[in-house]
Parts: sequence; C-alpha cells; structure tokens
Amino acid sequence: MWDAVGIDGPEEATYEALVRRGQADPSDLAGDTGLARGQVARILGRLAERGLATRLPGRPSRYAAVAPDAVATALIAEREHDLLRLRSHAQRLAAEHARRGSERKDPADLVEIIDGGANVQAAFMRMQRSARHEIRSFDRPPYLENPVSGNPEQYRQAEQRGLTYRVLYHQSALEIPGRMDDVWRRIQHGERARVSSHVPMKMVLADDQLALIPVTNGGQAAEAAYLVHPSSMLDAFSELFDALWDHAVPLNRIGVAEERPAVDPQLLGLLASGATDETIARTLGWSVRTVHRHVHRMMAEVGAETRFQAGMEAVRHGWV
Repeated sequence: MWDAVGIDGPEEATYEALVRRGQADPSDLAGDTGLARGQVARILGRLAERGLATRLPGRPSRYAAVAPDAVATALIAEREHDLLRLRSHAQRLAAEHARRGSERKDPADLVEIIDGGANVQAAFMRMQRSARHEIRSFDRPPYLENPVSGNPEQYRQAEQRGLTYRVLYHQSALEIPGRMDDVWRRIQHGERARVSSHVPMKMVLADDQLALIPVTNGGQAAEAAYLVHPSSMLDAFSELFDALWDHAVPLNRIGVAEERPAVDPQLLGLLASGATDETIARTLGWSVRTVHRHVHRMMAEVGAETRFQAGMEAVRHGWV
C-alpha cells in the first residue's frame, strides 16, 4: 500500500511493525518482520530521514513511530508536488513537440508505421489517453481482441475528462453474438453510435491530431498500422469520417415522444442497419420464421411496404 508514496516492501513492513509497537529497537523489529537486524537498522535510519520515525536518545538505538495519518498526508503532498512538476515539464515538452511538428518538412515524418499487434493496441490506448475532445472511429471486423469484452472504465474516464466518442459500425460488426448489447452499454455511457453498410476500413481519429489505420483491411486482424500526423492526408480522413457519419443510421435508446411499437429494440436497430433476416436471427437467437413474423408485424404497424421503409420509419420516429 505504501509503495504508492515511494515506501518499498521492507520499509513498509518495518514501519508498520514500529507503528504497532509504538517504540522499538532494531532487534524487536527484526523478530517482527523476519528481516536481518542490520537491514532493519538501516531501514530505520532511512525512515527517520523521511520523517516516518523519530530516533530516541540513549543506547541501544530506539525509534518511535510518527503517526500514520500525519505521515500519509506529508508523503501524499510530496508526491502531488512531484506530479505537478512532471505535468509542467510534460506540457513544456508537448509544446516543443507540437512546435517541431508544425515545422515538419519531410513527408516521411507525417506517417509512422506501427509494427506488431501489441504495439498497435498500445498506440490506440495512447491516443485515447491523449485526446482532449473527441474520439471518432470506424468499427468493422476482424478484431485483434474480443470486441464484446467492453471497457466501462474507459468510458468513465472519458466522462470525467469531457471526452466524447462517435463510432460508425459496419453492419457486420453487429452480427457478432453479444455485440449489440455491448453497443447499447456503450451508448448508455455516452457513446454516439451509427451503423452503415459502407465502412471502408478500420480507423481511429483522436481530435484532429492523429489517425490510426490498419495497414491491411482484409480477412485478418492487422499486425501493423499507419499513424498519421496533422497533414492534408489527416484532413481527408477526417472529412471521410464526417461524410459517412452524416449518411449513416443513428442508434440510440433515448426516450421518445411517440409511442414505440411492442417490438424488440435490438430488432429495430438491426432492421434499421439493413441486416438480413438470417443475420437478425443469428444475432437474437431466433428462428428466421420468428424474425419474419416480427418484421411483418412492424411493417403493418408503421404502414411500410418494404423492410427498408420500416427501418427508416423506426429511425424517423426515434425508436432506435
């Protein structure tokens, strides 16, 4: 526990043993901690230097523990001071980095190659941590990891930072068992989600500063990616995202003014996304006949003549 403020394992054990005794000499604490007496004597000296213990007068050497709450308060304040210094230093470095970035002349500096699946994932995590306003992404299979696992902590941190997510899902991404429920959970955490049959690649945009794009877009999960820095190429990717986003079908579970028909909300979302009856059946665990029955009932309720019209009516009324 004390390692959070720079107190290592042997020091922590010695200090807490001293706290329990109130006062003690190295021999007492050696028996309590299982450490050698000489090691305990050296640790007590360091604890005294850091303000966790007080050496008492007389021989042999004895020490008294400083109250843990006072110790914790002082050490936390010290650590906070160090962290603030680090933040200031990092901000100065970031300003220099941005200044040098604006001076880039060599086109090769504008695109990095990230090699290896673990490195691609690490680059993605760094982008999320560095983004200040918005993460935009194209989401489509295949995936390096299970896409249904979810990361609620990621969204809690995003909410605290005021960071928003806009994700455009390829309709095949919603065919993965359990994925639709995962997307609904993300929406509940503030994600804005849309679905389209035209998502040409996987891509992540962090603000207008970086884009991460897999090198391959075929049937295998990418083991390498391009990291694109501010440039005309990055501007083009940003405009591509916004253009496809504007023509995609929104997914949400926000309350609506009009009464929604008694139809499964996941069915509404899948229908609006253009999913086939077979895909809907696999996703919801229904038979194709059951899907037909629900879809035809919905078409009748909204007065639609085709599945596409029914899906668009669901979007227009705000049911998905």
